[in-house]
Amino acid sequence: MESVDMLWVMLGTILVFFMHAGFSMVETGFTRSKNSLNILMKNFLTISLGAILYFVVGYGIMFGADAFGFLGTDGFMLSGVEDIGFFIFQAMFAATCATIISGAVAERVKLNSYLLLTVAMTAFIYPVVGHWVWGGGWLSELGFVDFAGSTVVHFTGAVGAIAAVMLLGARIGKYSEDGKSKVIPASNVPLGALGVFFLWFGWFGFNGGSALAADVTVVPHVISTTMLSASAAVVVSAFYSSLKYKKIDASLTLNGALGGLVGITAGTADVSLTGSIIIGFVSGIVLVEGVAFVDRNLRLDDPVGAIAVHGACGIWGTIAVGLFATEGGLFYGGGATLLGVQALGVIATFAWTFVVTLVFFGIIKAIAGVRVTEEEEISGLDFAEHGSQAYELKDIMVTSPAKQSNADSTGSSLIERLNHLHGKSAKTD
Repeated sequence: MESVDMLWVMLGTILVFFMHAGFSMVETGFTRSKNSLNILMKNFLTISLGAILYFVVGYGIMFGADAFGFLGTDGFMLSGVEDIGFFIFQAMFAATCATIISGAVAERVKLNSYLLLTVAMTAFIYPVVGHWVWGGGWLSELGFVDFAGSTVVHFTGAVGAIAAVMLLGARIGKYSEDGKSKVIPASNVPLGALGVFFLWFGWFGFNGGSALAADVTVVPHVISTTMLSASAAVVVSAFYSSLKYKKIDASLTLNGALGGLVGITAGTADVSLTGSIIIGFVSGIVLVEGVAFVDRNLRLDDPVGAIAVHGACGIWGTIAVGLFATEGGLFYGGGATLLGVQALGVIATFAWTFVVTLVFFGIIKAIAGVRVTEEEEISGLDFAEHGSQAYELKDIMVTSPAKQSNADSTGSSLIERLNHLHGKSAKTD
């Protein structure tokens, strides 16, 4: 039976790893094609750096011997750790938390500055929150419930994204002079939709693997609540966006699936099937309103909606445990104790993650800067950061062979202009 349990956890690990393909596709599809290569490199480096840093220090801080309920103090580089399977499963979660920030800061962040933030997130910021909840820290002692990470993984990543975007600022052209928000169209919605399907698929391992055993009384229930919540959120976000904007919004509906998945992650093993549908329904509304609130009221430019998906829905999912948990939930006669503990966990996680991220990223901004130049942003980060491109670009200004010949002879094609900008940037550096 032990080998079967380990096989299930390893399958969950592989599925969570596959989620990073989904994150890459969602971020690439929901942003502009001139930044695609940069986005892919961010995601590849996030999972790779995250795994190494979590091995060296993050796992020890998260699951080492408790110090004052705040952090772990041993187990660094897995010294004395026997359960390697548990480590690698948790390493995938650490990288997931960090990559949430990637989407929110897309299209204008310096790659090196983003990677430094990834180091801080996977090595210290996230593991501390994880210790509070999963490592025997003070929140777990109070009875805080977060089965697979609505707060520990998703809300922590979203709060880090809020701090980073505040310091980074909006993309060029996102907000007009009169303060109105402008839509910057996605380059490839079908690719983004494929990414959502990848994430949905991987989430069965994210939540199901968190049972840490092939338990026939837990895993089928977890997979079912995961599916039902996401499905309900898709339906509601589609129809609610239709009521709000007079048409079903594709990007909001796709993000609705992710919102429902985030919303059920905390209570996936603790709520009923009916409860999971209700949580998903509310998640769909929270997602649609959350995207608008972040964009128009908070004026945080988040190209993929990560703050609303992982932040707003992460809060709702965590609080929902205090309402719908069949043991201890308010609606099941458990009183308000669990609800209060869940709310305290959200507040504490926000305070810790926001302050530490703001200070760390603020230091990076002061020393080395966190944003690319205006010319680099206009030409695209594929050229600015990598000197290459994800696609073979065509000059949309050229509409005939004669114009193509003229453009080639005068050096005024799109490629030539972008290379000219890139050359100017290099000289400036």
